[in-house]
Amino acid sequence: MLAAFMDHRIVMLGTGNAFLPHGRHHSFAMFDGQHIIDAPPTALIGMRRIGTSPADIRTVFVTHVHGDHVFGFPFLLLERKYISDREQLQPLRVVGSPIVRERLTQLCHLAFPGSLETILETVEWDEREVGTTDDGWTWERFEVHHEDAVDPHGYRFEHRSGANFVHSGDSGPCEALHEAIERSSIAVLEMGFPDWVPSTHHHKPKDVEALAQRCSTPLAITHTFIDESTEFETTLTKEAPQLPAHVTQLSDGATIVWEKEAWTIKNSTDPF
Repeated sequence: MLAAFMDHRIVMLGTGNAFLPHGRHHSFAMFDGQHIIDAPPTALIGMRRIGTSPADIRTVFVTHVHGDHVFGFPFLLLERKYISDREQLQPLRVVGSPIVRERLTQLCHLAFPGSLETILETVEWDEREVGTTDDGWTWERFEVHHEDAVDPHGYRFEHRSGANFVHSGDSGPCEALHEAIERSSIAVLEMGFPDWVPSTHHHKPKDVEALAQRCSTPLAITHTFIDESTEFETTLTKEAPQLPAHVTQLSDGATIVWEKEAWTIKNSTDPF
C-alpha cells in the first residue's frame, strides 16, 4: 500500500556521484513515496533500506541516460514483474526526453533478454516537457549543461498545495538551472567534482558558493565526491568544503519535509 503523507517528503536514498564515495549510494531521490528521480544501479537497495516496495513507484523522472542514473531501471522492472507486481496491475510512467525510451528499452533487452518484454509494454512513456501526476505534482523539464550525448535535463516540481522544488540532474552552472532555482523553495543540487577537475559539466564547491551568493534559495547538495567517515583509505576526500549557511551537504537517508509552507532538511550520518 502507498504511504499516506500529511507533509510532502523528499527522501535521499543516495547522495554519491558515479564513483560511489565511501558511505554513499548513487544519487537518488524519492518524493511522496511514489515518484523517483532517476533509477541508478543502487536503486533497489535504496528502496529496500526504507521499506518501500518497487510496486509503489508510479513515476520515474529521468534526468539523463548516464549509467549511474539509469542502470537500475532493468532491475526495477524485473523486481516488479517477478516479486512485487506479478499481475502487472500497478501503473508506471517514465518521464524523460525522446532518447530515454530508446536507451532504457535497449538497456532492458541487454540486461535481461527475453524477460522484460511484457512489462515494458505496460510502461507509459511520457516525453512532455510539462505535465502533471495523478497526485497533483506538475513538472517542468528543462535543458541543463552536461554532456550533450546523454540529453541532460533538470526538473522543477510544484504541487497544488504550493510545495515546490528543483532537481538539477547532472549539470554545471547554467542560466536555465539558475532561473528555476530562483523561483523555487529549495534546490536539490549536484556537486559532482572537486575544484581541481578541468570540466564545466558538474558543479564544484566554488560553483556552489558562487550560486549561493547569487540567490537565497536553500541548496541541498547531492551527487557528491566526498566520503562519509570511513576507516578505509579515502576515495578522494572526506573533508567537506565550507559553504554558506543556506547550503546543506546531504547524507544518504536525509529527508526534506514540507512543513508550514517551507522545507525542513533532516540530515543524518547514520540514516539506515
